[in-house]
Amino acid sequence: MIRRRFSGWRIRRAAMIAAAVLGLSASAAAHSGPPYPVVSNHVAGSYRLSVWTDPDATDDGSAGGQFWVTIEGARSGAPPPDTQAHVAIRPAGNADWVDAAAKPVDGDRSRQFAALVMDHEGAYGVRVVVTGAWGRAEVTTGVEATYDLRPAPALLAVYLLPFLLVGFLWTKRLLQRRRGRSRGGRL
Repeated sequence: MIRRRFSGWRIRRAAMIAAAVLGLSASAAAHSGPPYPVVSNHVAGSYRLSVWTDPDATDDGSAGGQFWVTIEGARSGAPPPDTQAHVAIRPAGNADWVDAAAKPVDGDRSRQFAALVMDHEGAYGVRVVVTGAWGRAEVTTGVEATYDLRPAPALLAVYLLPFLLVGFLWTKRLLQRRRGRSRGGRL
């Protein structure tokens, strides 16, 4: 029978991997799900527009409805520097639009981002208006807002606690057995 011994470097390596996984869970909580396209390469005026969204409803007033607008020339070329996108939403059955000016992503006017508050689940109308030297363009669509169903990071720690406890006890038992064998005794 082949016995595997757990040397110090293996335990340290396992501890570093566990710490890295736990450290990444905080950054993973920042993303609430994959965005998806609601408009793809739609030509409106002199622009070709694409809109991606991650429509999360929130109860705390945070802007969970995220929208990315990609702006290109209908024929070719990057949009002029003064090109600005505005994203507006309204719940189904409501006449009032709530809008926000999109901001360039990494200083690139052809990719713009806006976040709006979606305070309940359900259908929302979406309107994107682009203005600039090439004129005005508008595209409308709809999205279905839902609550982010993933548990909060603190709750993930609670769920992970029993597994960490079992791992700790298992490691402790292995180390006790190893010490007992090195002394010549049996456990």
